[in-house]
Amino acid sequence: MFEFIRNNKRWMYGILLLLIVPSFVFVGMESYQSNDAGTHVATVGGEKISRQEWEDAQRRQIDQARQMMGAQFDQKMFETAEAKTTILNNLVGERAIGTEIARSHMNVSDATLQKTIMEIQQFRQPDGGFDMEGYKAALAAQGMTPAMFDQRLRRDLTVQQLTGSIQATAFAPRSVATRLSSINDQEREVQEIVFPIATYLPQVKVTDAMVKAYYDKNAPLFQIPEQVKAEYVVFNAATVEGQVQVSDAEISDFYNKNLKNYTTPEARSASHILITVAKDANPADQAAAKTKAEALLTQVRAAPANFGAIAKANSQDPGSAQAGGDLGVVEKGLFVKSVEDSIYALKEGETSGLVQSEFGWHIIKLNSIKPATQKSLDTARDQIAGDLKKQKMAAKYTELAGVFSETAYDQSDSLKPVADKLKLQIQTVDNLTRTPNPALGDAPFNNAKFLTALFGNDALKNKRNTEAVEVAPSVLVAGRVVELRPATKRPLAEVEAQIRQRVTIEEGVRLARQAGEAKLAAAKATNDATGFGAPVVVSRTKQPTINQAGAIAVLKADATKLPAYVGVEVPGQGYAVYRIGKVSQPAQLDAARRKQEADQIGSMLGQQQMVDYVEALKVKAKAKVTATPSQLGTNTDAQ
Repeated sequence: MFEFIRNNKRWMYGILLLLIVPSFVFVGMESYQSNDAGTHVATVGGEKISRQEWEDAQRRQIDQARQMMGAQFDQKMFETAEAKTTILNNLVGERAIGTEIARSHMNVSDATLQKTIMEIQQFRQPDGGFDMEGYKAALAAQGMTPAMFDQRLRRDLTVQQLTGSIQATAFAPRSVATRLSSINDQEREVQEIVFPIATYLPQVKVTDAMVKAYYDKNAPLFQIPEQVKAEYVVFNAATVEGQVQVSDAEISDFYNKNLKNYTTPEARSASHILITVAKDANPADQAAAKTKAEALLTQVRAAPANFGAIAKANSQDPGSAQAGGDLGVVEKGLFVKSVEDSIYALKEGETSGLVQSEFGWHIIKLNSIKPATQKSLDTARDQIAGDLKKQKMAAKYTELAGVFSETAYDQSDSLKPVADKLKLQIQTVDNLTRTPNPALGDAPFNNAKFLTALFGNDALKNKRNTEAVEVAPSVLVAGRVVELRPATKRPLAEVEAQIRQRVTIEEGVRLARQAGEAKLAAAKATNDATGFGAPVVVSRTKQPTINQAGAIAVLKADATKLPAYVGVEVPGQGYAVYRIGKVSQPAQLDAARRKQEADQIGSMLGQQQMVDYVEALKVKAKAKVTATPSQLGTNTDAQ
């Protein structure tokens, strides 16, 4: 499938959005103006995409992949010209979509934007409120203000609407879906005859020459890889934890300087009715919208208890109408000023008059007010102490990690100096090879990067310490080789019994296959069913009643002419021959599954339609990639 769609479904936003936004479509659309620094890698709609912008996009994807994959992350996957070209093509596609959105003046309402933010689960409080301070802090940690995030989210929701509308137009023709489902449902009646290995094993005579030939031909099977005995030291968060303390005075000082972090602001819950009118609407349309809003206001004032029903029937805000106009808990800074001012001017249970905004006319009802609350120092003490300790530990870890790395490198003839300086224990491990041993699990010395360093020329030949290697978040390891045992080959006498067993089985398989192929040829020539078992039915939708390899072979076989025959080697068992006597459809079709399959086909077509649409937008925007794959591939590390 087209990489632009697939990649952006995986990496939709930056690190922040992975943490707080449930599901949107595209990432990195906040910068449509080129920051051309003298070089550019593409142009879209007359605007240049600078190399710096492309490198920023690459960094975002690397950061996102590192966070999602953890210890499995390997940056080498991003260092090929192909990977870098893919990221650039994604960026071009995003810009082409952004250009089309700007040209079409597409947008989403403030109410939809506010509702989306309020539904971010990470900031929902147990009482239904919204942790505005936590939300702002998370944004600030990513270098964004609420206004910047609003702008990005509004654009992304607009993109979601655009892509959803394109993909929704796709459907699978009934004939195609029916044909594919019929192939999936097809049932084949087969008879089986098996030639077991065990039947032929008594006939096998393994000679010394056969054993020697197998030994020589399969030398890698009997290779003992080079191994080392090594010393190592581990530096992690536990190393610095005992060196960090937080005093009561520090806790009190932090609390007094950050009172707003322990204050829950007043929370207001509101509903509204919106009658939309465009900014540039003619006077007649503006007057008609206002007249309609006034009529609804009259209804609301006549029957305040029916506000929800009136909103559901008449409000033109798609984000809240079906919920009776409910906007949930409203925090300051999330709505246009006129609407926000009205919400904070009302008393609990009151309904406003007509309120005008850039989107039209609003009728607002204040449902409830939850007063602001202040968390006491005693209540916040443990949280503050924990946070301060984490900050101190982070700073201390950074400081001592530098000491660890420098000492292990500068005094590379022994691990004792770094162990003494940081009070670390020198540990020993034996039988390490160049690749991790699954049996050793997550042991720090069983890390691919550490083993690469340990088996490097400097450590292996010159007996120097390895560099400090990060084997897990905040876990560094340095090691040195104590003893090297070169690769050797196990003697023939040591593996002779094992080889005889293997050769015996291989010969048994050969004889079983030979007998089976002879039966297959005879059956094809005469259509003789002698020796075959009772008929059974094989289908793609049911658990096979014959072995898996046989079922696959039967379903792949050409059954245009019956009876049809097919033979297959069955791993661990021998050889089997199958006689296909009948091909049919099940008596009772699974309508629900067929509908699901049709939906899946439609979804695939919709994705392809979106791919084609993006390609058309690229042409429309005269998009052009100006950097060659080799130029992208020579870019330096994008961490």
